[in-house]
Amino acid sequence: MSAEPMSDQQVRQGPKVLLHDHLDGGLRPQTIIDLAADVGYDGLPETDAERLRTWFRDSADSGSLPRYLETFNHTLAVMQTRDGLFRVASECAQDLAADGVVYAESRYAPEQHLSRGLTLEGVVEAVNAGLRDGEAKAAAAGHPIRVTALLTAMRHAAKSTEIAELAIRYRDQGVSGFDIAGAEAGYPPTRHLDAFEYLRRENFHFTIHAGEAFGLPSIWEAIQWCGADRLGHGVRIVDDITIDGSPFADWVEGNKGDADALTALDLDRVRLGRLAAYVRDKRIPLEMCPSSNLQTSAAPSIALHPITLLRRLRFRVTLNTDNRLMSDTSMSKEAALLRDEAGWTLDDLRWVTINAMKSAFIPFDERLEIIDGIIKPGYADLGHVAPAVP
Repeated sequence: MSAEPMSDQQVRQGPKVLLHDHLDGGLRPQTIIDLAADVGYDGLPETDAERLRTWFRDSADSGSLPRYLETFNHTLAVMQTRDGLFRVASECAQDLAADGVVYAESRYAPEQHLSRGLTLEGVVEAVNAGLRDGEAKAAAAGHPIRVTALLTAMRHAAKSTEIAELAIRYRDQGVSGFDIAGAEAGYPPTRHLDAFEYLRRENFHFTIHAGEAFGLPSIWEAIQWCGADRLGHGVRIVDDITIDGSPFADWVEGNKGDADALTALDLDRVRLGRLAAYVRDKRIPLEMCPSSNLQTSAAPSIALHPITLLRRLRFRVTLNTDNRLMSDTSMSKEAALLRDEAGWTLDDLRWVTINAMKSAFIPFDERLEIIDGIIKPGYADLGHVAPAVP
């Protein structure tokens, strides 16, 4: 296996898979400005693209939840027409492909795009058409990508069953899964059991935002009550992990000054609780988003982000962006941060990429085709030597 640090070229060119990316969190700043003019929205805080980009990042970094949530008010305001949704979805696919992403799942909540007269069906059809357009343009530019959509229901609303039915209606037209998002505290996933039971009856995939802002009970309910295929974030699973008998959070607090603490940690000192062990044993994928977790205080730093410990413990970790605009990030930036601050190598990036592709919400043979036909050859071309099979 390659233990050498990744070069910038390897980071950029390595095939990547993205499972957790919000459509309304990844717009180009200039597109927001253009669409605002098209629909007569005059509420933008800046009308210069670079200043607007900075405003989004600063707002997300501010530590103020109201200011962070305000960022989505602006992106959603310009995603209320067919043309707006089409453009945003097309550019999403193109931007991801240009960053080396070969497969992605883009999630959005159809119920948040109805203020200018679109129907739920109209929203889905506009996004699907935009994704197909973006795929075609990316392929023409020499960066082929496949993008499917996850339909999201908001935890605080009462439309989850309706959105689940919508996802099933479009399951053969580019929609590959379902999700619930929004505030975890006070809005447990069990409020939406009818939707999850319906999806299971229909043999359909779903993920649940769990274990980001709220702890182990949210993860337990998502898995045991609702039957989630994957966990959105899941970073708080470390609340069920101890080091030398101390909670992970306490150990981190005592090692904040040591950038190499996680990479040098003797794993014999680590103990998994029952839930953490179950998540690892069942190979439940964790959709981890390091930069986003720093902004929401779910992790103290990239160096001490739980993703590195969980990767070393062989959880099914995946690497994701969450909201590219708000975090001013990309898959390449996330990988470079982990390289620079947590010692990640090309082998680590290949490993999480294959994990993600194994966990994607498309048929097994299609996942295998991307792994064997694109991902493994792509890393071999970059100099990665596959481990010998015993």
